[in-house]
Amino acid sequence: MAGVIRVAVVDDDRMLLDGMRSWLGGAPGIEVVATVSTVDGLLARQAASGAALPDIVLLDLLLRDGSTPTDNIRRLLATGTRVLVISTVPDRTRIIESVRAGADGYLTKDNDLPTLVAAVRDIVAGHGAHSPELAFACAHDSSPSRPSLSPRERQILLDYASGMTLKSAARRAGITVHTAKDYLDRVKAKYRQAGRPAYTKIDLARRVREDSLDAG
Repeated sequence: MAGVIRVAVVDDDRMLLDGMRSWLGGAPGIEVVATVSTVDGLLARQAASGAALPDIVLLDLLLRDGSTPTDNIRRLLATGTRVLVISTVPDRTRIIESVRAGADGYLTKDNDLPTLVAAVRDIVAGHGAHSPELAFACAHDSSPSRPSLSPRERQILLDYASGMTLKSAARRAGITVHTAKDYLDRVKAKYRQAGRPAYTKIDLARRVREDSLDAG
């Protein structure tokens, strides 16, 4: 089954778990390998079976076992899997916390199957899942940990973090390399002041993803 995306669902709603298995089971190129009610249950099941962890976990935001969303996300990421958070409501604060913890996307449960499948495929391909809920939350995020970037600072950051050289980013913006470096230095200073330093291109790319700066 080469090329098949292995999906696990963690949710404490039994009817939703059964529905997800049936729903996703008909999507080409996707195999549901586990449906469990807790992250502990998923990790224990995988350890006992010796099977490889799924490519992506659809994780319910709030589980009744007392676990916290951010801890669940970090535990799953530590195994090498990707995480798409699913929730009944677009809770702006929790959306931001989930993405900062490393989740690759956030969808509410009222989305249709094509939207969910597209998000799963985008995430496994290395792209974030940009939903309206996520875009809205990030656009209205005024927490001290999210620096306020000018349009030009954001443009240089996005181009540079996407893989461009600083020279190419400057050329695209119609400015000198020296000016582009000034903008990038300001971006780094703002993230440092916010307590989220970004010293390298990899760090900057991570901040772009965490803050969904490329979502719109």
